[in-house]
Amino acid sequence: MQILIIEDELRIAKRLKRMIQTFFRSLLCEVHHVDTLDEGLQFIADHKIDLLCLDLNLNGENGFEMLKQAVAGSFQTIIISAYRERAIEAFEYGVLDFVPKPFTQERIDQAFHRIINEKSAHLSTRYLAIKRKGGIYLIKTEDVLYIKGADVYAELVLKNGITALHNKTLESLVQILSSDFERIHKSYIVNMTEVKGISIEPGSKYSLELNSGEFLPIGRTKYKEIKSKWFE
Repeated sequence: MQILIIEDELRIAKRLKRMIQTFFRSLLCEVHHVDTLDEGLQFIADHKIDLLCLDLNLNGENGFEMLKQAVAGSFQTIIISAYRERAIEAFEYGVLDFVPKPFTQERIDQAFHRIINEKSAHLSTRYLAIKRKGGIYLIKTEDVLYIKGADVYAELVLKNGITALHNKTLESLVQILSSDFERIHKSYIVNMTEVKGISIEPGSKYSLELNSGEFLPIGRTKYKEIKSKWFE
């Protein structure tokens, strides 16, 4: 795993790096550190990373400018900041967790467990950022009808019929989306508020009927779980 820390206080960056290495222990993990937003952007442009640990105040620079670009990337982002009042706003941009300073090993472990096997808790993403024509655009998650896997990308299908490619995989997106979104198939995540019902076809094939009139396949191993969770 490749991890980048953007933090202007060297003492804090070194402490965070030690805690990350303690968490991962024997797992292959490389932790890099830069102390400015420009260096961070350049590092991300030159290297493939899996996780960004970002401070929101870097020598007076606004980390939210970086965050807008980070959440459009293929990696996950954890905010580590003393600005607790910005936590809700950060979650709305699609970060995996917000760790307030000062932090402990226990709190860092909790954040990193989410990367491995947890869906984000009570606060969830309200926007998904996409890159288009040289700019970053935010799409409200409530406007998303469903998301289709497209190799290492994800195709967002909006209620108005517009589609857009997102750099994150389905596995990454399902961690940060609200409980209204359900993984129904290896290739689909659906906004369940837009579902009309389940359709059963010959040969024990199951699909979800959307309010739009579209039908999306339900994975065989997902059918019972989805039926009991949403339709009973």
